[in-house]
Amino acid sequence: MELIMAIAIGVLFAVAVYLMLSKTIFRIILGTIVLSHCVHLLLMTMARLKQGAAPIMGEGKSAFTDPLPQALILTSIVISFGVTAFLFVLAYRAYQTLGTDDMEEMKGEPDNEQ
Repeated sequence: MELIMAIAIGVLFAVAVYLMLSKTIFRIILGTIVLSHCVHLLLMTMARLKQGAAPIMGEGKSAFTDPLPQALILTSIVISFGVTAFLFVLAYRAYQTLGTDDMEEMKGEPDNEQ
């Protein structure tokens, strides 16, 4: 199962890099979203995919899952949601100001005067 997850993480990482290297802001933001999901899957896979009882100690429970990776993934999801919201607002404001979402046009004309 971990091999399948590793392959899925690699494919998602490749898709994210491809999207982030494009010219439009929307595709760059989609690339960062896919990359953050890739990080969530990586954190889950690094914690080893295992089954067990809830992490509440009681009678007869010897195997339980570790709650730390779940807490890290939840924190990562919240942080990536905040970053994504900021990127959408920044892209919207840039589109309002410049009238385009193309990164080449946002750079402006280079000065050839020497």
